[in-house]
Amino acid sequence: MDHMWSRVASQLVARVSGPMKFRLVLQPVMASFFAIRSGLADARAGRPPYFWGFLSNPAHRIDMIKDGWKSVGKVFVLALVLDVVYQLIVLRFVYPGEAIIVAFVLAIAPYLILRGLATRLARTNNVRRQQGPANTPILRE
Repeated sequence: MDHMWSRVASQLVARVSGPMKFRLVLQPVMASFFAIRSGLADARAGRPPYFWGFLSNPAHRIDMIKDGWKSVGKVFVLALVLDVVYQLIVLRFVYPGEAIIVAFVLAIAPYLILRGLATRLARTNNVRRQQGPANTPILRE
C-alpha cells in the first residue's frame, strides 16, 4: 500500500515537468473563467457563495451540483482526457485514480474556490456602489 502512494505521489509531481505541462496552466484558467462567470451570476441572483451554500443548504444541494457540473463539467472531462493521453505517452499505462485526482485538482478545486470568492467580491462591490462614496467632501459655492 505504501508503494502505491509513493508511486502516485512521484507520478503526480512528474507531471509538472513532463510533456503537456501547458494543461497545468490552461485548465485552471478555464475553470477560473467559468467560476467567475457563475459567481457573478450568483451575486446578481442573490444566491449564497457556492461552496458555502453547498455545505449549508442540503435542500438545494442536488440543484447546485447540476449547476456547477453544467459550468465546469466540460473542463473536468477535458482534464481527464488530457491526463489519460499524458499517461499513455509517458507511462504507457492508464491509472484512472491518478487521472481523476489530476482532473479534480485542475478543474474542480479552482472552480469551487473562485466561484464563491467571485460571489463575495461582487456582493461587496455592489454594496459599496449602493452606499455611495464614504467621505466625499461637499463643495459649497
